Amino acid sequence: MQINKLRGKEVDQLFKSILTLENLEDCYIFFDDLCTVNEIQSLAQRLEVARMLRQGFTYHKIETETGASTATISRVKRCLNYGNDGYKMVLDRVEDTEKENK
Repeated sequence: MQINKLRGKEVDQLFKSILTLENLEDCYIFFDDLCTVNEIQSLAQRLEVARMLRQGFTYHKIETETGASTATISRVKRCLNYGNDGYKMVLDRVEDTEKENK
């Protein structure tokens, strides 16, 4: 795993802070203060690219629907194939939560 390159006091503080968020409204409030609109949209776009790649969409379809560049799509795909399975973990949990809420 390559996560050790991230570790540090400040990053620990950031992640601990995120873990205190209790609902979507908390997330909107915190991330609005923490990030620019473009940063939040870029993160959200990468997650959507990962979701679409897992569902088998083509690069062209993903590019058209999300506005992501082929470089971004390739980077996300590389993470899906060779990363730490972070996208998989989160997307699986979101899918499970959505199934439970139906």
